[in-house]
Amino acid sequence: MKSYQKANSPKRKLIVGILVVIGFVAALLAFKFYRVFMAPNTLSEVKVLYIKTGSNIDDVNKSILEEGLLKDFSTFVTASIRMDLAEKIKPGRYEIKPGMNNRTLINKIKSGSQDPVQLKLQNYRKKGNFIAYLAKQLEADSVSLSKVLDSLPLLQEKGFNKDNNYVMYIPNTYQVYWNVKPLDFFERMFKEYQNFWNAEKKSKAKELGLSPIEVGILASIVDAEALFDKEMPTIAGLYLNRLNRGILLQADPTVIFANNDFTVKRVTNALLQVNSPYNTYKNRGLPPGPIMMPSVAALNAVLNREKNNYIYMCAKEDFSGYHNFAETVEQHNINAKKYRDALNKRNIYR
Repeated sequence: MKSYQKANSPKRKLIVGILVVIGFVAALLAFKFYRVFMAPNTLSEVKVLYIKTGSNIDDVNKSILEEGLLKDFSTFVTASIRMDLAEKIKPGRYEIKPGMNNRTLINKIKSGSQDPVQLKLQNYRKKGNFIAYLAKQLEADSVSLSKVLDSLPLLQEKGFNKDNNYVMYIPNTYQVYWNVKPLDFFERMFKEYQNFWNAEKKSKAKELGLSPIEVGILASIVDAEALFDKEMPTIAGLYLNRLNRGILLQADPTVIFANNDFTVKRVTNALLQVNSPYNTYKNRGLPPGPIMMPSVAALNAVLNREKNNYIYMCAKEDFSGYHNFAETVEQHNINAKKYRDALNKRNIYR
């Protein structure tokens, strides 16, 4: 009887009560800790947080809130305060993936572990289009990009000028950081150019009597002429025949480029009169620069051109995208008439 009374004494009850309260508080704190730091706080699809150079914590919070990048914005704010994010913000592009918690995201930003941009360089026709694309993919704007990418001293240091520097960009998919500096981007592209132009390719270019830059310029014309890659070596062989014999290239794509009208489907005599160094109907040899960003397929087609005796080419009259090739002007005139008749039949006069 005495032991029962002792077990139920007021002191014993107080201790038990205190332990229950402590346990409850501990559980509450543990739940709060889990909710703030460890619980998934992202959406079902990948979102991207862009932190511009010079941004502060208010800028970061504003982006997250306005873009709706997280489920619970308040827990992120709490976690960012506890983890001193405001003192260690690193600019960049950060992918917020499903299942990610606040702690992981904050550590990612603090360490600058940003996710790269998949930059796809392809056959942009004009340098302005290329720079506009870069400005959409990177933090740098078109003005700051142009200032570096068209810097004459910088180009001359690498062996280029403002007319031919477009051949430096080798089409491919590159991983670059969103906040890469324009100068660093330029240096990266020049390194990729050097990697492409290995000893074997340089040797092939030399055998053709061309520099790597000249190969790029010719490749841009081949690229613009060929709808199908398998025709490129044939077209490259034809143009090299004309170059070696001192014959005007008379490449229609150069005339279209010189007239700055890419809607043209039929090169007329009026278009041929344009006074431009890119008009290969008037100027002998290669133009001063590429007429588009040459593809790797076109570059390789020039380096591995087909050895043929073709001097003339004309689009096939069936509009298949293929060409009729000829060694003599007589045969070419027959091919050209077929194509002109087909254009007339379809009422295509420009």
